[in-house]
Amino acid sequence: MARTEREKMQSGDWYCCLDPELDVLRHAARGAVHQHNIAAPDQNTHLSPPLANLFAAHGSHCFIEAPFHCAYGINISLGDNVYLNAGCTILDSAPVTIGDRCMFGPNVQIYCAQHHKDAVLRSQGQEIALPVTVGHDVWIGGGAIIMPGVSIGDRAIIGAGSVVLRDVTTGTTVVGSPARALAS
Repeated sequence: MARTEREKMQSGDWYCCLDPELDVLRHAARGAVHQHNIAAPDQNTHLSPPLANLFAAHGSHCFIEAPFHCAYGINISLGDNVYLNAGCTILDSAPVTIGDRCMFGPNVQIYCAQHHKDAVLRSQGQEIALPVTVGHDVWIGGGAIIMPGVSIGDRAIIGAGSVVLRDVTTGTTVVGSPARALAS
């Protein structure tokens, strides 16, 4: 039996993002994100109900500043005491796992989808989704971009504006574009 585009996406295979089932999931995410983003400030003391119900999992005392954007939401898992500052975007076509006590500066972006390099296949919506994992106690500075397939170790620091193309080991500070470890 042929697999659906969602099944292909979730298994890390090439899939077509121009798919009715995926459209429905993205539409649901847009609705939840919209409700979160228009909620009165005193209503968002922690993770708003629309996002809490959308995400795969979340710990206690998570806070996401508005505006926020995600592609699906169903692939996002947050640990305890996670803080995402205003303007964060998570394009979660693959699992995005964020550990306990992580802090993201404003406009941090996490991308999971990698579009096909062949222009014809790319125009047909072909992409592959690679997971992103952020360990515990990670600090990601404002405007940083985390690319598909990257894992960031516990206690790492990602400098503001960095573009992270490769895994970051535990306790390492990286800066720049592409991000490189600071000499100790």
